[in-house]
Amino acid sequence: MDKLVELSYALDTFYFLMSGALVMWMAAGFAMLEAGLVRAKNTTEILTKNVALFAIACIMYMLVGYNIMYPDEAVNSVWPGISFLLGDDNTVEEVMGSEGETYYSNMADFFFQVVFVATAMSIVSGAVAERMKLWSFLVFSVVMTGFIYPIQGYWKWGEGFLDELGFLDFAGSGVVHMCGASAALAGVLLLGARQGKYGADGSINPIPGCNMPLATLGTFILWLGWFGFNGGSELKISDIGEANSVAMIFVNTNTAAAGGLVAALLTAHFMFGKADLSMTLNGALAGLVAITAEPLTPSPLLATVIGAVGGVIVVFSILTWDKLKIDDPVGAISVHGVVGMWGLIAVCFSNEEASFTAQLIGIVTIFGFVFLSSLLTWYLIKLAMGIRVSEEEEYKGVDFSECGMEAYPEFTTEGSKR
Repeated sequence: MDKLVELSYALDTFYFLMSGALVMWMAAGFAMLEAGLVRAKNTTEILTKNVALFAIACIMYMLVGYNIMYPDEAVNSVWPGISFLLGDDNTVEEVMGSEGETYYSNMADFFFQVVFVATAMSIVSGAVAERMKLWSFLVFSVVMTGFIYPIQGYWKWGEGFLDELGFLDFAGSGVVHMCGASAALAGVLLLGARQGKYGADGSINPIPGCNMPLATLGTFILWLGWFGFNGGSELKISDIGEANSVAMIFVNTNTAAAGGLVAALLTAHFMFGKADLSMTLNGALAGLVAITAEPLTPSPLLATVIGAVGGVIVVFSILTWDKLKIDDPVGAISVHGVVGMWGLIAVCFSNEEASFTAQLIGIVTIFGFVFLSSLLTWYLIKLAMGIRVSEEEEYKGVDFSECGMEAYPEFTTEGSKR
C-alpha cells in the first residue's frame, strides 16, 4: 500500500475519532446545562439520566442500532431490516477508491455515529425533567437508541428513501436534533406539566433553575463539542479541498452560534426589558442547531443570519409552548425541534442542490415517525410501570425518591426545598 495512502487513511481515521470525542464531550454539556436549569432538588436525578442514557445508547447501538441504520443489505429504502451485533470488521483493504471515495476505519465510523445517537437521546432528558420516573426514562432510552433513531437515520444517512428524494441534512438538524425533540414532545404531552407551573386562571409561573453558572458552562461545552459534530461530518480532512471545507464548517458553526446568541439576547431584552440569560444560552444553541443542516455552503455572513433567525425563533417558540401549557423546563423542544425545522429549510438558501419540497417531506417524515413511535412507546411504558412520580415525590424532589441522595444537601434539606 502506498505510504501516502496509508498516511491519508490514518489522518482521516484520527480526525474522525477526535471529532467523535468532541461530540461525546457534548454529553457533559447537556448534563451541566440541564443540571443548571432544573431546581436543586432534582439535580442528582437529571445527572443520573444523562450519564446512564449515554451508556445505554452505546450498548444498544452496538447490539442493534448501527446495523439498522447502516445495513449490509437493506430490505428496501423504507425498511432496513433487523440485524444484531456490531461486527469486528476493521480492515483497510479498500483504502483506495476508484473514484476518490472517503475511507477510514470502520470502528471510527461506529464511534462517530454512536455519540450522535446519544446526543439525540440527551435532548429528551431535559424536556421531561423534574417529574418523570428515572427507570421509565431509561426503558424509553433503550427503544429510542436501539430502534427509533436508527430507522429514521437510515432513511437519510443509510441511503434510504429520504436520501433518494434529495432531502439534505449534512450533520443532523433533522436526523439528530428534530428527532430528539419529537420524542421529547411525545413524552411531555403524556407526562403533563410540573406542579405549579400553570395556574388555574391561565397564568404561567416561571420556575427558575438552581445554577446558572453551571448552565452557562454547559452551553460553552456544547458550543465546543459542536465543532466535532459539524466538522467531523465532513468525514475527511486529508487533502487541500477537504481541509478547506472543514475550516469553513468550523467558522460557520461558530458564527451561527454567535448570531443566535446575540439575536436571542436582543429579542429577550425588547420583550422583557431585561437580558434573560436562559434565553440567551438557548439562542446560542439555536444558532448551532440551525446551521447543522448545512454548515459548509453558506458564507460566514449568511451563517450568522441563519443562526440569528434561529435565535429569534427560539424565544418566541419557548413562549408559545408555555402559552399552550406544554412544559419544557430547558426549552429543548424549541431549540432542537422548532429551530431544527428552520435549519432544514435554511439549506435551500445556500445549497443549489436543495429542494424546498424535499426538505418539507423530510421534516414531516422524521417528525411524524419519531413522534408517533415515541408516543406509542411512552404510552406502553405508562401502562406497564407508570411514567410520572407521585405528587409528594415531585414536591420533595426526585433526587431522594429516585436516587437516594441529593446534589446540594446543605441547601435542600427538609423545610428549605425550593
